[in-house]
Parts: sequence; structure tokens; C-alpha cells
Amino acid sequence: MLKKIVKIILGLIGAVIGYNSIVMLGVAEKIDFSTSNIGRFLISKQFIGIIIGAIIGYFLIFFLLEKLLDLILNFDYKLKELSWKKIIISFLGIIIGLIFGSLINLAFSISSIPGLGLSLQILINVIFIYLGLTLAIYKFNDIFDLLFENKKFFSSNKNKDLTKKILDTSVIIDGRIYDICQTGFVEGKLMIPEFVLEELRHIADSSDGLKRNRGRRGLDILKKMQKDNRIDVDIVAKNYEDIPEVDSKLVKMAQEYKAKIVTNDFNLNKVSELQGVFVLNINELANAVKPVVLPGEEMDVKVIKEGKEDRQGIGYLDDGTMIVVDNGVEYMDEDIVVMVTSILQTAAGRMIFAKPNTNS
Repeated sequence: MLKKIVKIILGLIGAVIGYNSIVMLGVAEKIDFSTSNIGRFLISKQFIGIIIGAIIGYFLIFFLLEKLLDLILNFDYKLKELSWKKIIISFLGIIIGLIFGSLINLAFSISSIPGLGLSLQILINVIFIYLGLTLAIYKFNDIFDLLFENKKFFSSNKNKDLTKKILDTSVIIDGRIYDICQTGFVEGKLMIPEFVLEELRHIADSSDGLKRNRGRRGLDILKKMQKDNRIDVDIVAKNYEDIPEVDSKLVKMAQEYKAKIVTNDFNLNKVSELQGVFVLNINELANAVKPVVLPGEEMDVKVIKEGKEDRQGIGYLDDGTMIVVDNGVEYMDEDIVVMVTSILQTAAGRMIFAKPNTNS
């Protein structure tokens, strides 16, 4: 209802402006209203101006005001995302665009064009300012490296981009990333997006006890990583309000920063790979560094439970690898020597199939 009232008011304002525009342009027709010649007024230029002005006010001006209001409301949020580096580069883009626009105006003597000189000058400057600002925003990282990190830009800029890593919520809660960083195998900047930190805080404040403990553990791990001088942790004030899913935000940010995602989430791993984002999966790393065993080798294992198949026993190595022992139920809760018969690698990890070594 309020929108309709505003549209009607803008329509009336537009009608008044339309009528006055016809009069100011000097094309208004003389109409004697004393003779009640309404029919002639309805086909006059003044009436046409009223109709066009009302239509523009009712539809176009309302649309533009609505968009302007949205822009003003979003300005405060967008301002928080702007770093001082991006502001500097944006101003440089505007200045360079203005310089190019001025050079074009001087080279082609735009100002000497009768009647249109000033308007064309302004239009050309606006176009080049827009191009300069757009280029500065979209090529921000490259321009900043070129201006302030010249050596890195020409020698190892590509490698520098590849060393950036974004941590997701699951890998922070998992905690193993801290141990890996302490060993020195993970290099480069570790980026923690603000939306991941917010999700972590939300989990830590959960009414569910298990989730709350997991969230608090994640915050504790993150705090340890920040205090460790050997680990470069950066909290990035980035939040994509138009993207609801955290996984989609991570992929978007990785594409923007040309970074890798560190996770142990299988679904995020697949989604990221489909969109061309490189993923470092902690579970895959854990599987890769497990001891290599070959069929025919012997090992000690304790059978702790029955398997799914008949007479199978289940045991585990120290690293959590499951061992399925044929006829293992006969040795329940015993330490026995088994011989490896086969190895199965799955997405969930490695499974070893073995049989009791009766010769030992």
C-alpha cells in the first residue's frame, strides 16, 4: 500500500515537471480555458507532457529511488569489506581513468564541437573513470603486487598465490591441521574467513553438548595457531551475503583469492573439484602417510569385535586402520600374528584383510 502511495506522489510530481518542461522549452500551445475547450487541451503538447511525466515519475523514478535506497542500505556493509589496500588501488584506477579521458578530450579537441562539446567531455571522462575503477577492483591483487611487491610479482607471484590456503570449519574442529603446521609441511598463509569463524562460534554456543564441545575445541585450536609464530594465520573479513551456503562461500573465496581449500569434508572436496578449486583433504593426507603393507607380510593385531561376515574378526592398527581377520572370532580379545592377504583402498580409508598365521 505504501509503495502505491509513493508511486502516485511521484507520478503527480512527474506530471507537474512534464507540464513545466513543455512550457520552458517554448513549445506550449495557447489554450483559452475560459471557453472550457477541454478537448483541445487533451490533444495539446502540455497534456502530452503531463502524461509522459506522470508515467516516468510513476515507474522510472520510483524504480531508480528504490535502487538508490538499496545502494545506500548496502553501502555500510560493503564499506566494512574494503581494506585500505583496495581503497588505494581504487583511487589510483579512478585517477588513471580520468587522465586517459582528459587525453582523449585533448587529442580529438572534443571541447570544440559546437553544442555537444561539454557533454561529450563529461561522458568520456565518466566512461574512462568507470573503466579504471572496474579494472582496479577486478585486478586488485595483480596491481598491488606490481606496485608494492615488484620482485614477487615477476618471480614467484604464481607460487605465492598457490600457497594461500583457506581453512573450513570441519578441519579447524578436527585439530590435526595444527599438528601438521607444527611439522612444517604446510607453508604459506592460512586464511580463516569471517563466515567460517562465525559458524564456529555458532557451534560453540549450541545447546547440544557434543556440538558445543566440538565448537569450543575448534576455537581453542584456532587460538593456539594464532599464538604460534611459525604459523601465518589471517582472519579475513569476507562474507558473501548473496550466497547462503558456507561451502559455496568457501569455493567463491578460493576462486577470488586463487587459493586452496583445506578440509576433511568429502562433499566439499567433490564440489570444489567440480568448480576447479584445488583441495587439500586432511583425511587423504592421513591415508597417504599410513605405513605401507603388502600381501604376505605379517603383523600383530588384537581382535576386538566380530565382523559383518560369518566368523570374521575385526582389529585396528595404532593409526586407526581396520584389519579384517578371517576366522578371527576364534581369537576374540587375543593378540595374534596375522598374514596380510589383500588391501582395499576406499574413500573412507584403507582396509586390510588378513588371516591368522598358524605357523607362528
